[in-house]
Amino acid sequence: MTESWQYQVRIRLAPDYAALARRDPASEKLAPLNALLIRHNAQLQCQYDAFADYVAQAERDGIEHYPLYRWTRETIENPAKKARYLEAFTLYVNGDEVYDKALADALEADLQLLASEAITDIRKFDTNPAHNPQPPSYGNS
Repeated sequence: MTESWQYQVRIRLAPDYAALARRDPASEKLAPLNALLIRHNAQLQCQYDAFADYVAQAERDGIEHYPLYRWTRETIENPAKKARYLEAFTLYVNGDEVYDKALADALEADLQLLASEAITDIRKFDTNPAHNPQPPSYGNS
């Protein structure tokens, strides 16, 4: 039996464009990217912002319920990692974090055509655990 994995597309934006995407996503400088996102019913989510939201939610609800709290907090507090994640964006399609391969392939292909000074990297990931790093284990120390 063949597994049916879901996919996700992520992009890296040049620093100025990443800051603009977070601060003023409707900016005219982002118009070509925004038009592509509309065509695919996709939205950008800055990975740093997603991590910061996770940490804030864990701290509100109780960190014992959030197995990645420690790793995520250490990540956003590390200046080098923070800089990297401020430029990294996950593309949600139809409101979903992962989606069918056909949607991911079409999005990736259109992004490749759009690649410019704004988009510095485009990657497609699947949900196969063999292809993805596993969460760190901190134990109960």
